[in-house]
Amino acid sequence: MLPRDLTAGQFAGYPPQARALAVAHLGALQQLPLSFVPSFLREVIDYDFKFPVERAAIDKELANLTSLSPAQLKEWFQAFSQFSLSPKLENFDWINQPAQFVEQLSAYLWSTHQLDAFREAATVYGDRLRSAVPPEPIPMRRLGIAVIGQGVAAYEAPLFRNLREHGTYFGRVKPENGLELLLTATAARAKAHPVAYGHWYVDGGQEADHSPLLTCVSYQSLQPVRTALLKNMQTEIGRPGMGPEELRTHLARLSPSELGLDKAGDAVLDRFQVKLLTEGSGTQIFSTTFAQWTTREVLRRAQALTLFVRFAPRQRQRPMNELLSNSRGNPEADFTGSLIDADMGAYYHWINQQRLPGSEQSSFLVWFEGHSQALAIAPSLPRGTASNSAFDLGELLSLATA
Repeated sequence: MLPRDLTAGQFAGYPPQARALAVAHLGALQQLPLSFVPSFLREVIDYDFKFPVERAAIDKELANLTSLSPAQLKEWFQAFSQFSLSPKLENFDWINQPAQFVEQLSAYLWSTHQLDAFREAATVYGDRLRSAVPPEPIPMRRLGIAVIGQGVAAYEAPLFRNLREHGTYFGRVKPENGLELLLTATAARAKAHPVAYGHWYVDGGQEADHSPLLTCVSYQSLQPVRTALLKNMQTEIGRPGMGPEELRTHLARLSPSELGLDKAGDAVLDRFQVKLLTEGSGTQIFSTTFAQWTTREVLRRAQALTLFVRFAPRQRQRPMNELLSNSRGNPEADFTGSLIDADMGAYYHWINQQRLPGSEQSSFLVWFEGHSQALAIAPSLPRGTASNSAFDLGELLSLATA
């Protein structure tokens, strides 16, 4: 079936808001090429479980498509219309299984040497869309906070090496009550600018006391979900014919209820946490990987205005089968290795924050927990320098966000 044959009834299996959205813009969807529509429907079908900024982006894209004349639509999608697709793809149920269609489409385009041209067409479309629908101004300067090195008594090697050229290193920070000061400041931002899913606290271990105004995700609180997922994966791996691609497809279809994560009453957050564990590599078994991947996804998807991330010690490396089976109840922690992981994770945190709107005015702070080392990046602070001033964490954060 081709997009021109779409009818409203074919979206009956979509969640309520997604169905209403697709039906309201049926005319625009009917005019788009098959090589494009399923990719877009992959986002639409999850509309009910997306963050507000993601929904706004879909709404704006549909509004833009609806506003284009037939001649403009032809111009915008001419490159997509030129791709040759197989009858198998045309007959696939791409309406109800758009993600699976996109997987098969990618494989087909690669096998027919069309993948590079498709990537170019997608890049051109993305650039035109951003030009036609520029991002909205954010209500406050973005702030990222990374706390690394929990449980490490001493570490002699230099920290923050990848970040030092971008900010100011502070070597005389007062560590007393540092975590509480940072969480208090994070909560104050959430209170001053309340935005749904705008202010986050991510913990790679057991979350500390924090304001309910913060959206919180922690590795420890998801332990029952992680255990259920690992058991599910072990069962599936043992099935005949189950390979990596089949396992990935299986994991993508898991719902929160299948992993016992449907009791909190926040369907958006529940679905997000499941995707963290089913789409991330190693998020199920390494706390530092979990914290780093969650940081990436919170920035990419929710575009957090405030993101506080605290890394915790991860377990030592063991054979993969042993890690997946979770055979050791109390695995040995690798404190120094976790600090090294977290130091790099803080760098990635800053990089991903810089990809968001308003990056030129954003601030970032990383602190070696319990110690006197920190680094701050802000428009008001010099780059590539070191300061001998003594600040507590609250004062340093105020300096970085001034």
